[in-house]
Amino acid sequence: MFANYLIGLREGLEAGLIVGILVAYLVKTDRRDALRPIWAGVAIAIAVSLAFGAILQYGTTTLTFEAQEFLGGSLSIIAVGLVTWMVFWMRRTARHLKSELHGKMEKALVMGTGALVVTAFLAVGREGLETALFIWSAVQATGDGARPLGGALLGLATAAVLAWLFYRGAVKINLAKFFTWTGAMLVVVAAGVLAYGFHDLQEARFLPGLGTKAFDISEAIPPSSWYGTLLKGTVNFQPDPTVLQVVVWLLYIIPVLALFLRTGKPRKRVTSEAPSSQPA
Repeated sequence: MFANYLIGLREGLEAGLIVGILVAYLVKTDRRDALRPIWAGVAIAIAVSLAFGAILQYGTTTLTFEAQEFLGGSLSIIAVGLVTWMVFWMRRTARHLKSELHGKMEKALVMGTGALVVTAFLAVGREGLETALFIWSAVQATGDGARPLGGALLGLATAAVLAWLFYRGAVKINLAKFFTWTGAMLVVVAAGVLAYGFHDLQEARFLPGLGTKAFDISEAIPPSSWYGTLLKGTVNFQPDPTVLQVVVWLLYIIPVLALFLRTGKPRKRVTSEAPSSQPA
């Protein structure tokens, strides 16, 4: 539940901040007449995201077991790729997001109502589709649809409240640190989803090694225990992973997490000074 709360909070807050920037720009430039197309684009993006999630959830029920596992594993890998790109993109562009959106809004105002709808739709729709895909992948990994969905909805609700408070100026937090910490946690969560995605491909008989276990600590950490359930819900922990799952988990989390944390460090400026001439 926590992992899906985190993805709902982060993705929802990103979308909320983007909408808040667009709305604030229109209000400050006295273009309130353009607010309706913006909200129309947001509504369409939400509807498309919900429809995409419903298709993922109910459109695979008629497939065979192997086909379901293959589809689930493939989409889990895609979801991890999108989330990884998202955390790095936000880390890189967070400082310039406001000016970038203002530039797009100026162009959209010149082009007309349709461009405003498309601008809002693209800004929010990307976050919505990523959220739907990642949450669906997490649901497949945990095998429990109620808690992941509830966590995601709670995260989205929290994000909506925070975005509104940001817009009103009632609350201020260090967004750079927020996206750094949540991004690092999402990398850990994504590593678990990726490992389980490869496990799905093994169960689909697409990849070998299903019977080759790296270790089995089910007796020490029973999956049905409260702490086993907690680990499963937060980082997709599996007490009896295959060798391939462990290898994939390590090959992902070590370089990605190191690169993500290194990206946020400020670079030191090297200054060179010419040696001063001494009088003879």
